[in-house]
Amino acid sequence: MKRLFGGGHETSDTVYPVAMPDEAWRQKLTPTQYQVLRKHGTERAGTSPLNDEKRAGIFQCAGCGKELFASSTKFESGTGWPSFWEPLDGAVGTTEDRSFFMTRVEVHCGGCGGHLGHVFPDGPRPTGLRYCMNGVAMEFKPA
Repeated sequence: MKRLFGGGHETSDTVYPVAMPDEAWRQKLTPTQYQVLRKHGTERAGTSPLNDEKRAGIFQCAGCGKELFASSTKFESGTGWPSFWEPLDGAVGTTEDRSFFMTRVEVHCGGCGGHLGHVFPDGPRPTGLRYCMNGVAMEFKPA
């Protein structure tokens, strides 16, 4: 799979710092978190409390705790999902996603490889990117 927005090349054989057997992920995560993070699902728009989170802090992976996004990069996209214009350095990876008869750029956690959402080229300055994330795939740690 081709890595986008950050160079490099990644395959399905990629080894992440946090790795567990599937059954361990099922026990660690809620059913919804498991469906999104491990099975590339998508939560229903407007259902995540993180969409309305406005405090200073860090958004981290619900699977492994890796810090992903600073609250200072969050913006209201109107999509119903938490959106950010930039991840923390080295926090995420991207791959080409050709599911559902379209090509999108999938965003996954750099710590455990969990599916977080997708990135689109229609975000605000300074990057012009919109990291549209599933709130259930993240937890918020206030500053």
